[in-house]
Parts: sequence; C-alpha cells; structure tokens
Amino acid sequence: MNSIGPESGRLPFDPNRVRSLRDKSDETMTVSQLTRIVKAAIHKGLPPTLHVLGELSNVSRPSGGHVYFTLKDSASEVRCVMWRSDARSLKFELADGLEVIATGAIDVYEPRGQYQLYVRRLEPRGVGALELAFAQLKERLGKEGLFEPSHKRALPGFPSRIAVVTSATGAAIRDILQTIQRRFPKVHILVFNVRVQGDGAAVEIADAIRRINLAQRKLGDIDVMIVGRGGGSLEDLWAFNEEIVARAIHESEIPVVSAVGHEVDFTIADFVADIRAATPTAAAELVVPLLDDLLAEIEGLRHRLLQAIARRLEVARSRLAIVEQSAWFRDPISCIRRRHQQLDELSSRLRLLMSGSVAKRRSILQSLELRLVQVRPAVQLARRRERVARMEHRLTWSQGHFNLLTERRLRRIEFLLMSKSPIQSVEKYRVLLDSLDARLTASGHEQILKRGFTITRLAKGRKLVKKSDDVREGDRLVTETAEGEITSRVADHRQAELFE
Repeated sequence: MNSIGPESGRLPFDPNRVRSLRDKSDETMTVSQLTRIVKAAIHKGLPPTLHVLGELSNVSRPSGGHVYFTLKDSASEVRCVMWRSDARSLKFELADGLEVIATGAIDVYEPRGQYQLYVRRLEPRGVGALELAFAQLKERLGKEGLFEPSHKRALPGFPSRIAVVTSATGAAIRDILQTIQRRFPKVHILVFNVRVQGDGAAVEIADAIRRINLAQRKLGDIDVMIVGRGGGSLEDLWAFNEEIVARAIHESEIPVVSAVGHEVDFTIADFVADIRAATPTAAAELVVPLLDDLLAEIEGLRHRLLQAIARRLEVARSRLAIVEQSAWFRDPISCIRRRHQQLDELSSRLRLLMSGSVAKRRSILQSLELRLVQVRPAVQLARRRERVARMEHRLTWSQGHFNLLTERRLRRIEFLLMSKSPIQSVEKYRVLLDSLDARLTASGHEQILKRGFTITRLAKGRKLVKKSDDVREGDRLVTETAEGEITSRVADHRQAELFE
C-alpha cells in the first residue's frame, strides 16, 4: 500500500482543505492531483481488508501469472487483480459465473484513475476451495478416462518385491511393515521416503512413482507399489489430490495400491489407482497373502494328494491281482501261440475271400469289357460302314434295275413318239427323271454324312480306316464330315481300350 504523509512529499487527505480549495474559484488542480486526493480519501475512509461477495466475470490469466477479473452483482461491478504470488496458492479453477468471496483491499490505479480490488485470497461461496478443486479435478480427469475400469490391473498373487512410497517417519510405514512382516515375511520391501503433505509433497510423490517405474529392472522387478499415508485433514491429504500425482499413477506400469488416510477419506489417487485400500494396513493385507492360510492350504492339498496316491495304489494293486490270475500272465507263450494260430486261420479266410472277390470282380470286368466292345466307336463305325456298304449295293442294284426299266420305257416311249406329239411326252418324262434323280441323290453317302456320320481315311494314300489296327502312332488322318474335312494325328491307336 502506498504511504501518504510528510515523508512521501504529499499532504494527507483533509476534507476541510478540499472544501477550501473548492471555494477558491481561482485555484485549479491537475488530473493526477485529483486522482491522488481520491486515492487518499479511499485509503482513509475504507478498512485495509475487505471481504466482498460477488460473481466472477471476464476472468483472464496471462502468461505472467497475474489474474484479472470482474466481480459483479445484479447492480454493480468492480475490477479486480490478484498478483501471481497470491494466485499460485489457488486450489480451484476460476471460471465465469462462479460465486466467490474475495478478500483484499481497494486501491486506485492512477494511470487510468480507476479504483480496483486487489485480491489476496478467493474462496468459493458455500463450499471450501479444496472441496471445489477436488470436484473440478475429479470431473475433468473422469472425462479423460483416467478412472475407467479397463485401465485397472489385478494385483499379483505372490509378490516378491513391493515398493512403498510414503514418509519414512510416519505411522503409515510402520503399519505397512508390521502387517507384511506378520502376514508374509518372505517378501522384500523397498521404501521410498517422500513428503506426504505441504508444498512440494505432490511433486515428490509423483517423481518417486516415475523413478520406480524407470528403474524397476535395476530394483529387481517391482511387483506392486503402495502409495499413501496416514489419516489427517483434507489439507493434510491434499498432495494426493494433485493432478501430477494422479497422472503419475495412471502412467505407472507397476500396479498401484492407493492407501491414503482412513476408510472415510477419498482422494483423486484412490480413483486412479488399480486398487483402493481404506487404510495403509488394509493395503498391506491386500498385496500379500496370509502365510498361515497358505501353509494350511498347502497342508490340505498335501493330505488330498496322499489320499489320491493311496487310492491309485489300491486300484493298481487290484488290477495287478487280476492280471496275475490271467492266462497271459501265467503262460504267455501259449497265449501267443494261440494268437498265431488264430492269425493263420484269419489269414486263410481272408485269402479265400479275396480270391473269390477277385474272381467275381474279374467276371464283372469281362462282362463290362464285352459290353464296352459293343459300344466302342470303332465297332460302331464298322457296323455303320457295313450298313452303308449294303445300302450302296442295294442302291447300285436299284439304280441298275431302274435304268433297265427306264431304258425299256424309253424304247416304248420312242415307239409311241412316232405316233404322238414328242414335246408333251418329253416334258412328262423329264419331270419323272427329276424325281428319280432327287431320290437317287437322297440315297447317296453325302446325305448320310449330313446325318452326323463321318468317314476317316489315312492322309497318305487316302486309305479308308476300318479298325484301330489300320493306323499307327504318328499317322495323319483325314476325317470327312458333311461340312468338310478334319485333319488329326494318331497319339495312341489303342486309345479305345481306355474306355473299357
């Protein structure tokens, strides 16, 4: 606060003097002088500490760390400033619309002639600052997914190394060590001493968690980590509500058990940790089994194993007694010889059955071969050729007979022409000859080819192929069809046998 008096070179505020100055019409003052007078009046007329209730608005926090905002109610507002040294102690986040109680002093900002409330402390109305900060951080980290059950890991059943992050002089470490020693003394415990309350405690806790994760191989592979402290007030436990501790626990590759305060105490670390223990003692009970219970369980398993072995031995003895009474055990050679004899008999029966089956299959195969011979293309082609030859013979005979008859008719006609008009007779017999010629053409081999039959000859010499023995591998063949000829080469003159 600026001082006013003879030492500062300025006169203290005097209302009578101000009144006398106002009465002197010929005396004037500068803006700076007016501002100083107003400032002195405010300092004299107001107490040095004020508690002002209002709603935050236009909150601004530049990089310098100072906080600027407006405190308002339904009728008025006042500009406020909170210096960085005071703002550093804020536990909750300032936001427009938040109703607070601001504690500070009124002063005048001379460059603008504006009075401001210089705030030293801010408290949320109706709830403490720590409670509000807890709720704000919990909501924000919850939206980021730090509390999701999918991130939780199960604790190892039989840990060999446990890291404990707490104060080495507090009651919590004594409870943890005594409980683990009582329950499972074989485990190795590494204590990392940190401050658990006060300024800088959260940084030490988070740093210890990260260092343990980075050095866990050198430390002999830490199986689980306990982070916590004994009970206390909300202010005492606040280090475990800091965001830096929550993120260090969330990033830990080692499963973390949070053991902060008493059963009724909850911290942000409890929500982020893999397991929340109500007390440090409960945390120790969670991370290690009870050795007496394990020994009792092992003894029970040993007893059950001995009983199972005894039952198996009894069953084995019974089976052995039965085997000892069997013929195989008393005279194995005779049993083997009987089996040999049975094997010989079965082999003989099998050979008989196989020979009969083979003969039957051979008979069926021969029958199929005969049937296949009848339908082989070569046989069918020979038959078709034979029929064509008979038809050609009949056609030749018919044609000769027909020609003979025609010749006789022509002679008679020639005789009749001498007495009748030759033109009509010639026309009638021309029609008859055309009909006969069409019938003759229809009976030729070209029409037979059009019905799907073919004629195959050797390309060399044009010899007609009548059976498969007429060709050799590599011979070139010419197959005549109704549409033309097809040239091919013999790959296997016994190919027909593949279809048998």
